[in-house]
Amino acid sequence: MWGAGLDVIRTDRALVFYESEANQATLWNVLAVYAWVDNSIGYVQGMNDICSPMVILMENEADAFWCFERAMRRLRENFRSSATSLGVQSQLSTLAGIIRAIDPKLHEHLEELDGGQYLFALRMLMVLFRRELSFVDALYLWEVMWAMEYNPNISSLYEVSRSRSDVVPNKNAVSRMDTKQLKQYGKYERKLIKTGHGDQKSALVVFLVASVIEAKNKRLLKEAKGPDDVVKIVGEITASLDAKKALRDALKIQEKYLRKASSSFCFSFVEPSFHSHMHAHDLGFQTWLTAYSANLCMQAKQL
Repeated sequence: MWGAGLDVIRTDRALVFYESEANQATLWNVLAVYAWVDNSIGYVQGMNDICSPMVILMENEADAFWCFERAMRRLRENFRSSATSLGVQSQLSTLAGIIRAIDPKLHEHLEELDGGQYLFALRMLMVLFRRELSFVDALYLWEVMWAMEYNPNISSLYEVSRSRSDVVPNKNAVSRMDTKQLKQYGKYERKLIKTGHGDQKSALVVFLVASVIEAKNKRLLKEAKGPDDVVKIVGEITASLDAKKALRDALKIQEKYLRKASSSFCFSFVEPSFHSHMHAHDLGFQTWLTAYSANLCMQAKQL
């Protein structure tokens, strides 16, 4: 926890609230207790950015702790890391796949610069744009994201003991879900479930990062000659990013990505090699399969 002391001093320094040593002490206390409670991960830099709004908004220290603890049940895996992996590795991979699908030229360029690892996006994913947005805009973004991503099945798991890491959402429940149940889900989560992309790797924040990268498309292609240039160009959004516009752009990118994913699925549904092994008496089945595939693709596009 020694590193948390330095982080506390540096947290939201522009806010009058933290000119008070007592308020800094409250932030420290919440982080210290959390590190003790969640000893498998402990304290990791960036948790201070997630915790700070809870300390500012909640007058009572205990209330601030429990708000932070519940938020971390959703976000804690972002901070888990080892010598060979990062907590947000799967989200970085998803981000790479999104850019590859919607902007192949830019992805190829970034792949040449940093191997396509997209490590420059690490901070945005870990602390949900807290460093890139003003305090008020960050709270707005969190509220919208978490409302749109609301999933009653997954949210109930946050109430399960942290030691029960083996508990996973029941994916079969989705197939049995009726329209009334689906309406309980957030708008974003509903769309992901309908298209079969409902998982944490496809979180809205990943598409938000994609929208930031796309907004810098021309400069990245023209000016970025190495990883440091990418970090510099993308980092220029700090304190100037429009949260509402970023959200709108993220949802547009999600629509584009899902359309391309659907088209790709339809194109590859019946493999050419399958047709080449069919005999004449199988042509009736082939005709049925082709018609079934076309119908399936039509349904996917209507979602």
